[in-house]
Amino acid sequence: MPIDPRSSHGPHARTPHAGATSGTASGDPVAALPGVIGESPLMREVFRTTRQVASSRACVLIVGETGTGKELIARAVHDLSPRSTGPYVRVNCGALTESLLESELFGHVKGSFTGAVDNRTGRFEAAHAGSIFLDEINSTSPKLQVKLLRVLQEGEFERVGDNNTKKIDTRIVAATNRDLLDEIEVGRFREDLYYRLNVVPILLPALRDRRDDVELLVLSFLKRYAEQNRREMRRVHPEAMRKLRDHDWPGNVRELQNYVERAVILGDGPEMRVEHLPPQLRGETSPRPIRHRAAATSDFDSLTSELVRQGIRNAGPTATDLHDRVVGQVERELIQQVLQTCDRVQIKAAARLGINRNTLHKKLSEYRIDENQPGTAPNGDGDGGDDARSGEPSPPDDES
Repeated sequence: MPIDPRSSHGPHARTPHAGATSGTASGDPVAALPGVIGESPLMREVFRTTRQVASSRACVLIVGETGTGKELIARAVHDLSPRSTGPYVRVNCGALTESLLESELFGHVKGSFTGAVDNRTGRFEAAHAGSIFLDEINSTSPKLQVKLLRVLQEGEFERVGDNNTKKIDTRIVAATNRDLLDEIEVGRFREDLYYRLNVVPILLPALRDRRDDVELLVLSFLKRYAEQNRREMRRVHPEAMRKLRDHDWPGNVRELQNYVERAVILGDGPEMRVEHLPPQLRGETSPRPIRHRAAATSDFDSLTSELVRQGIRNAGPTATDLHDRVVGQVERELIQQVLQTCDRVQIKAAARLGINRNTLHKKLSEYRIDENQPGTAPNGDGDGGDDARSGEPSPPDDES
């Protein structure tokens, strides 16, 4: 049976824009927040913490991957607080250079720098008696972090180029998609600022850690975009829903939202089917018309984490050979690429890999690399001349 939002959750099914249920009005501390969809235990904990902290004056630090909904939680903190009638100001700290961000946050006076043709009120002043949301707080420079620390401690600052101190009463909500403790260790974030911000942390789970919420999200987005685009698609085929639930969602809810919108626009009929999903969800290779160098665009640790996660998922829950499947495959690819860069001369490849030549010989045999490589001598050293020219016997295998 196709999955239909009109029947799956009865007459009180969620609207596209609000994840709230009737529990909101009754004061349920774990009731969903406006605009936030989820019923998993992890999200219920987020709702509970958000409602508890909203009524206080404490700073809030929202931690979560890109696309998990940090801004929705920040807005909820403001809307549920006594400051809800005051201004809510959002600043993306990662979108501006240091000098522009300083002026944006604290304002400037006329003539303080080239282009400052008039006095300008900063975002902190604009948020007086309200809340300011500092997204990507990890992107701020050490200089700005000092000024932010003073605002948190004293509630005061000076505009750029001014000596007059401004006093403000503003609630600060910050968000980061990085582990700030890691940033502290490498010297990119001030420890004292971290402890000032981290009064009440709200940890937003990745979508892959709350797969039970995928169906709720899909049906909500499906209803929203079908109405917006005047399409009749209202149901989801069970196989399509299974693939959506099993996907790892590196882009989290935002990625899921985009895929549902695309399926509604490009699909036909009343039901979302597997063929309406993007290639990567169907187990196919996604076309990449523009290739970027991975080293320049991706964090190596994130790539490694994603690779291992994908390997475990592909192996299935009953697999007992995960080491061979994941580590073995990576090792084979590494040896092949290093051999290629060393013109398939094994003594050079072994040196680059940092292993004994005999160990490399064993790996080549184990992974059946170079068995049919044209022009490879029996000893596997390219033209067979490298070991002969060295005039040295192979050292004993000390890495087995």
